Amino acid sequence: MTEEASQFRQYRYAPPPGGTVILLVRHGESAPAVEGVEGPMRDGHTDPPLDPVGEAQALRVADRLASYPLDAIYVSKLQRTQQTAAPLAAKLGIEPRINPDIHEVGLGEWEGWKFRKYVAAHDPIAVQMFTEQRWDAIPGAESNDQFAARLKAGFGRIHAAHPDQRVAAFVHGGVVGMTMSIATGMNPFGMIGADNGSISEIVVMGDQWVVRRFNDTAHLEDF
Repeated sequence: MTEEASQFRQYRYAPPPGGTVILLVRHGESAPAVEGVEGPMRDGHTDPPLDPVGEAQALRVADRLASYPLDAIYVSKLQRTQQTAAPLAAKLGIEPRINPDIHEVGLGEWEGWKFRKYVAAHDPIAVQMFTEQRWDAIPGAESNDQFAARLKAGFGRIHAAHPDQRVAAFVHGGVVGMTMSIATGMNPFGMIGADNGSISEIVVMGDQWVVRRFNDTAHLEDF
C-alpha cells in the first residue's frame, strides 16, 4: 500500500506568540473650519467635535467591529477619537482608555484650524511640507522623529499591556500614516491618506511591526 504523500499547504499568517493585534480606526469626519473662527483647542492641539457625517461614520464603525473579538479600546486625548469610539464601546461594554501618546501630530503655529486653511490655499509652507515630507516645515511643529518616537512609546505600552490580545485604537490620519511608515520603512508621507472612519491593522511584537491592512472602508461605501 502506498503511503499518502505529505502535503504542505500555503502559509497563512498568524500573529507571533506575544504579539498584539491593533486596529487603527481613524476618527470620523470632524466639524469644518469656519473662516474667521478659531478652532477649539485642548492642551495646545486643535480639538473639534465630530461633524454629523462623522457621527454616522462612527455608527458604521461600531456595526463593523461589534462582532470582532476586542480586549480593549484606546483613544487619544482629543474628543473626535473619543466620540468615534463611543458607539463601539457601548455595544461591547468596554470603557475606552486614553493613551496620551497617540494624539495627532503637533502642528505648532498651524493649530486651531490654520492647517486646514493653509493647505487648502496651497500656502508655500504647506507645499514645502508635502514636498520634503516633514511636518516641521510648519513653524513649531513636531519633527518626524519626535512624532515617530511618541507613537512607538504609545503603541509599545499597548503591546506590553496586551500580549496575545486584540485591541482597537481610535486615532488620527497623521497617526495612521506615521504608523505605516514605522512598520514598513516607507516615506513618512507615503500613507497619510487614510479616510475618516477607516480601519487599518498592525501587529506589534516589540520593535517589529507588521501591516495587515490599510484604509479598509468596506463599511463606508455609500459615504
